[in-house]
Amino acid sequence: MVRMSVQYRPCFTRFTSLLPLALVFASLSVAPAQAAGAAVDCAGTHTAEFLNTSLSFWQQRLNLQDWKLAVVQSHPTELKPETLGNIHWDKDNRSATIHVLAVSDYKTACPAALEDMELTVVHELIHLTLAPLRSASTNRSDEERAVNQIADALLKLERRSLHQSAPVAGIRR
Repeated sequence: MVRMSVQYRPCFTRFTSLLPLALVFASLSVAPAQAAGAAVDCAGTHTAEFLNTSLSFWQQRLNLQDWKLAVVQSHPTELKPETLGNIHWDKDNRSATIHVLAVSDYKTACPAALEDMELTVVHELIHLTLAPLRSASTNRSDEERAVNQIADALLKLERRSLHQSAPVAGIRR
């Protein structure tokens, strides 16, 4: 079983060379927040439903339907220091569990916490997608930067397509 922990650091470096890869992953459809209902609150059941909907959406988007995936909310003591999540996968059984920081441990408002949790899910799924490319010589910090940039680009593209396809009556003025 492989374990990958994630540490997010905002990267404002060039990622234009990764954009074509991100575009390969992206296509037009309804985002998880929209599919789960726009008014998701942060009660335990609603957050779990949101995470499962997000996982299902991105699993399909990243063509990982042949994997058995689960997402679990975890407390900071269950994660490596200064990380927001990790993934454990079993390549032979094609199964993986994604651990994300529990919503109760966020110090931000609910909508921002849910967006960050979705980012963690996408980030970890990208690690799973790229796992076959990993070798002993893989530079883990370079991999983290690339995964951060791809996850950020995918979510920005998805959220932008949601806003562009919003009905006129739904636009706040």
